[in-house]
Amino acid sequence: MSLVLIIDDSPTEVHVMKTALEKHGFETASAADGEEGLEKARDCHPDLILMDVVMPGLNGFQATRELSRDPETATIPIVMVTTKDQETDRIWGLRQGAVDYLVKPVSESELVGKTREVLGN
Repeated sequence: MSLVLIIDDSPTEVHVMKTALEKHGFETASAADGEEGLEKARDCHPDLILMDVVMPGLNGFQATRELSRDPETATIPIVMVTTKDQETDRIWGLRQGAVDYLVKPVSESELVGKTREVLGN
């Protein structure tokens, strides 16, 4: 069973994503901000990270850059899931190391489909 780490400061968004993913057979873990996300990624080595951008402290772009440059976590694919819908944001997210970029609100089918696509299952 694949483990997906959701890093988002909105408890509502985390709940919606966890519910959708668990319904489709994924295990989930969550972190409420970038700093906690870095710790959890290093501790539990998830198969995929879903990363919000706008968070207090370490934002999603900064956390993605740090994770993708750390040899311990560099192989974990990161998909940005954010309300930031500008093309420049998408390009910046991919430059930081994300493998894909989804704009909220994300439908259950889009979230699960992208998760399966990235994980290859």
